[in-house]
Amino acid sequence: MGDKPRINPVRWRPPPIDPLPELPAATVTIVPLPGNGPEDVVVDAAGRLWAGLDGGRIVRVSADDGKPTVVADTGGRPLGLHVARDGRLLICDSHRGLLALDPDSGRLDTLVESVAGRPLMFCSNVTETSDGTIYFTESTSAFRFDNYTAAIIEARGHGSLFRLDTDGTITTLVDGLYFANGVTATADESALVFAETQARRLSKYWLTGSQAGSVTPLAVHLPGMPDNLSTGGDGPIWTAMVAPINPTLEWLLPRAPIIRKIAWRLPDPLQPQIKPEVWAVAFDADSGAAVAGVRTRHPEFGVVTGVVEAAGTLWLGTINYPALGRVELSACVR
Repeated sequence: MGDKPRINPVRWRPPPIDPLPELPAATVTIVPLPGNGPEDVVVDAAGRLWAGLDGGRIVRVSADDGKPTVVADTGGRPLGLHVARDGRLLICDSHRGLLALDPDSGRLDTLVESVAGRPLMFCSNVTETSDGTIYFTESTSAFRFDNYTAAIIEARGHGSLFRLDTDGTITTLVDGLYFANGVTATADESALVFAETQARRLSKYWLTGSQAGSVTPLAVHLPGMPDNLSTGGDGPIWTAMVAPINPTLEWLLPRAPIIRKIAWRLPDPLQPQIKPEVWAVAFDADSGAAVAGVRTRHPEFGVVTGVVEAAGTLWLGTINYPALGRVELSACVR
C-alpha cells in the first residue's frame, strides 16, 4: 500500500447505461501459456498467434496444437499488439513505449518512447494502415499499467490517440480521452475506431472523406468497459469487454474527490473489484449495432482484454489468467 502513487481525482459523472442484446454463452476452451496476463492476442499471416505476458515475454503460439514459444522479452509490460504489413510485431509496452519485433531474429527496436518531450507512460494499443502509417493510444499520461486502477479512480481525461508517420513524425490526433485503449482501422480504412474504457464508448476518427480529422460516436453508453479492438474478416469491430460496470465505483465517481483519495489508500482487497466474465462483442462498423458476441463464465478464464478472429475461431486475451481462450466463431452469432 505504501508504494501507491498519489491521485488527484475530480468529480466525474459516468455516462448512462444502454443494454446490449443478449449474447450466446458459447463454450470456451483454455490454451495455457507459460506466464500470466496475455493482455492482447493477434494472428500473423501464417496463422500463428502472438501474445505478451506479464514480465515482458513475447510468445508465439501454434494455432494447431497451442504450443507456445518464447520469442523475445521486452523487459517491460507488453500490452496491445499488431502484426505490421512487413511482418514485424508492433508492441505497446507500458514501460518502454512503442516497439517493433522482428519475428525471425527476435530483435526489438524502439519506435516511440516519448511524445512532445515526455516519456510515454501507458502505451496501450496499436494498428497500422496499408500505407504504413501507425496509430497508437496512450491510456493515461499519469500512470503506468502497474497502477491502471489509479487512472480509473482519478477520472481525468489523460488519454490520447497518436499517429506515427513513415518519416518518424508523431502527431497527437485526439487528447482528453478517458482511458484510451483499443484502436483498429475499419475494413475500408476510411476511419479508425478507438475505445475509451472509462467513458464506456467506441468512437470513430475519420481518415478520409468530408469528415476527415473529426471524431464521431459509434457505440456509446455501453454496459461494460471496452478494451482492445480488432476488425473482423467481414468488417465488424470486435471489442473485448474487460468487465461490467462496477456499481460502487459508479457511485463514487460523481461524489467528493476526497472519498476516492481515502478509498485509494485502502488495501487492494477493499478496492472495487472486477468480476471475471468471458465477454466480447462485435459492433457493426457503420451503425454501431451489436451483431455478434459471447458472454459467459469460466472457472479458469475471464477479464477479457484482447480479441481477434482467425480461421473460424475467436481468440481471447486476458490480464488475469495464464492462458488464452478460444471460442468457435459460429457459436458467437446471435
